[in-house]
Amino acid sequence: MSPTYQTTQLADRIVVEPQTTATSCVIWLHGLGDSGAGFAPVVPMLNLNAALNTRFVFPHAPEQAVTINGGAVMRSWYDIKSMDLHDRADIDGVLTSEAIVKQLINEQNEQGIASNKIILAGFSQGGVMSLFSGLRYEKPLAGIMALSCYLPAGEHLPEGLNQANAATPLLQHHGELDEVVPLFAGKMAYQAVTKAGYQSQWQSYPMGHSILPEQLIDIGSWINLMLA
Repeated sequence: MSPTYQTTQLADRIVVEPQTTATSCVIWLHGLGDSGAGFAPVVPMLNLNAALNTRFVFPHAPEQAVTINGGAVMRSWYDIKSMDLHDRADIDGVLTSEAIVKQLINEQNEQGIASNKIILAGFSQGGVMSLFSGLRYEKPLAGIMALSCYLPAGEHLPEGLNQANAATPLLQHHGELDEVVPLFAGKMAYQAVTKAGYQSQWQSYPMGHSILPEQLIDIGSWINLMLA
C-alpha cells in the first residue's frame, strides 16, 4: 500500500510529510517559470516504501528577470542568457542558488536527517542545480537525480567537485522529443559524469520536456533503492 502524506504550503516551499516522523528526504527543484507546486502532486504516484518515512521538500525558486524570455520576471534558479549550451547558465546565479540548496540540506540535517539519507533531485533548470550542487556538496548524499537537464558548462563538469559524492549514485532521465532541452544536451551531461567515473543510470523516454507516469514508477523504484 502506498503511504499517506500530509502537505504543507509555506512561503518559500511546499513540504510533503509522511505520516510518521521523517527519517529520509527528497529535495526536488522545479524548472524555469514553475514553482514547488509543479511536482508536489507526484509524490503519491511514486509508490514509495512507507517504511522509509520520506519527507519531500519542493522549494520555490526566487523571482528574477530571465534574459531569453525578454527580461520577463519569473521563478528561476538562475538567468538563462542564451540558448548556447556553453553559455546558457549565468554562473553567478547558479552559485547563489547553490547556497539555497545547501541551506535546504542543512535544515534537514538539523532536523535529524543525515545527508546520506537525502536525495537531491530536479527537473530542467532544477536538474542543472541538482547536478551542480550535488557533485560539489561536502557531505555524501543518498543520490542525485537530474531530469531533462544539462550541465552549466556544456560537456564540462563543474569546478570544485567534492570527493564526498564521488561514489553517490546518479539518475539521469530525458525526453527523446524534448523541444526545450535537446536530448543531446542530456546525453552530453551523462557522458561527462560517466567519463569522470561517476555511477549514473541513464534512461530516455518517448516524451517532450515533461514527465510520464511510467517514468514516475521508475523514479520511485530508484528512490526506494537509494534510501533503503
